[in-house]
Amino acid sequence: MNIKNTLLRKLPKVDLVLGELLLVNKNKICGAIVKSAIQDTLQSMRQDILAGTLTELPVDQNAWHALFNKAIQEKNSPNLKRVINGTGVVIHTNLGRSLLGPSSINALQNAGAFFTNLEFDISTGKRGSRYSLVEEIICELTGAEAAIVVNNNAAAVLLSLNTLSFNKESIVSRGQLVEIGGSFRIPDVMSRSGAHMVEVGATNRTHLLDYENAITEETGLLLKVHTSNFRVIGFTSEVSAEDLVVLGKKHKVAVMEDLGSGSLMDLSPFGLPKEPTVQEIVSAGVDVVTFSGDKLLGGPQAGIIVGKKDVIERIKRNPMNRALRIDKFTLASLESVLREYYDFDVALESVPTLAMLTADSVFLEKKGRRILRRLGKTCEYKDLIALEKTVSRVGGGAMPEHGLDSWALVLTPGTDGASSLESWFRSLSIPLIVRIENEKVVIDLRTILEDDISELVIILEQYLRREYTG
Repeated sequence: MNIKNTLLRKLPKVDLVLGELLLVNKNKICGAIVKSAIQDTLQSMRQDILAGTLTELPVDQNAWHALFNKAIQEKNSPNLKRVINGTGVVIHTNLGRSLLGPSSINALQNAGAFFTNLEFDISTGKRGSRYSLVEEIICELTGAEAAIVVNNNAAAVLLSLNTLSFNKESIVSRGQLVEIGGSFRIPDVMSRSGAHMVEVGATNRTHLLDYENAITEETGLLLKVHTSNFRVIGFTSEVSAEDLVVLGKKHKVAVMEDLGSGSLMDLSPFGLPKEPTVQEIVSAGVDVVTFSGDKLLGGPQAGIIVGKKDVIERIKRNPMNRALRIDKFTLASLESVLREYYDFDVALESVPTLAMLTADSVFLEKKGRRILRRLGKTCEYKDLIALEKTVSRVGGGAMPEHGLDSWALVLTPGTDGASSLESWFRSLSIPLIVRIENEKVVIDLRTILEDDISELVIILEQYLRREYTG
């Protein structure tokens, strides 16, 4: 206890340290940030002393200043920061999902730096609708009669259900009651929307007759959910969108399909599994189709709702719509991405998500060899780093069982092990996010951007020196 009291008494006063650091960093950093960083550091040290985990203090003023300056730098750094994605997961939910290309970044800059016609009709000089900025483009690309965009696909599903099936029954297959990230479940969304869920069929097999037998005077909707984030294999059966549309027309009940990570392009020619495109579901006659903007589409976070004009107009009039609407930044970047899809060949190159998903193995191997060449003489430490084949993932809940042939830089950690090296990579000023396989650290090159390479080379040089000298 005496040692703890001695250490506590030796902790410097906040005002004394503040005066010293403000004198050194005059006009460089806000005083409030400096003071907060000092207080946080000293409070943490007090807790560690009392817990017995801190038994020594910095030896001199320079050491104290170095400690506080590090805390100030961390306090003054953005919480949302750039990272290097070495996981090989293209649509990585935890790392921001889809990236935006140069045209979208330019659109965001213009939307932020200048006034826009967000809700102003330039042709009439009167108030306009923000949805009109992208509706026509979405309809041209999908073949839908009308469209509306909200802030994510969960919101799109919630709003559509609330509009079409509030206090009514929504019939859905048991095999489609999926849970997505964050324990977000379709039954919960349906409950919050005010729809009364009616489950039909079995987990693995649901037939058209199951839907028809469940239809009553209280039925407001036939709901189909594309299970993009999991697969039931083996003895299975599900009802097609076309058959549901016929049944819906017969009983005058609307049909809705949630595509989840819906795509405007068939990616199967590039070796990916065949997924239904938005255009295919719209052409089947479904009344409402919902899908994400930041998954296979490769745009910003958004929930896109397309379908029959009369149905979409009802959704637009829903008072809940205002709470779920998108802002000018989403509209600007979404419009830019959508315009790329007028020419699929252009989209494959200019939409980063599509470019990463369709990058072939030969291209990725060449990228790895370029990085190794840039390491120069440090490559003599061949026992520490190697270029090897690996498997990437699509991510974002799409095509969960499908792997993409890829190449990776595989690092052999020192005596501290792979977890320690992975943690060190995360601690860098630009964190490198990796995966661990067989006690080695894997940097999958599919998700390493061209703009990442220079920084990655610096990190790898630090790693090689760290391991070689260690």
